[in-house]
Amino acid sequence: MEDISVITAVHHPLRRRIFDFLLLYGTSQVTTIARSLDAQVGSISHHLRMLERAGVVERAEDPRGDRRTSWWRLARRGMTWSAEDFADSPAEALLAREAERQGIRMQIERLQRWRRRRGDPNYAEYDAFNTETTAWASADEIRDLSERLRRTLSEWQESIDTADGQQRVPVFFFSHAFPTEP
Repeated sequence: MEDISVITAVHHPLRRRIFDFLLLYGTSQVTTIARSLDAQVGSISHHLRMLERAGVVERAEDPRGDRRTSWWRLARRGMTWSAEDFADSPAEALLAREAERQGIRMQIERLQRWRRRRGDPNYAEYDAFNTETTAWASADEIRDLSERLRRTLSEWQESIDTADGQQRVPVFFFSHAFPTEP
């Protein structure tokens, strides 16, 4: 089970963008992150320290050996959690539900942004997909599905050879599994 401090740290809108930036681009300098996210260096530094306290990012050596600059990298690549994990603590459950709401808003906003720019010639060859199904499952089987998806995504990410010369764009994948009615 994830610690609530990790979940609340990552689900702040700017910290989530920092997390995603480091996930995509790897070890980066604070000024590069700030410029890319159109944010102030001081704000990025503050949010990196918040993510560091939660164990999500860590300081990194400057690849050029210059100790005057601040470099950061991810300490972990992802997380899997449910608001129900915190049912025993009303305060943590409230924080988890708000983080869940923030995460869902972000997922929907990203999907809507994609749909608005679908006709952009820069993305003409990219086709988003929608995969969905309905099935019978126990709580343990849903947890098993979550773990299998996490493993599959990790294997897929690790299989991509970014040095092969192909053009790539950042891709966002999200899934939810939950009890439903037909």
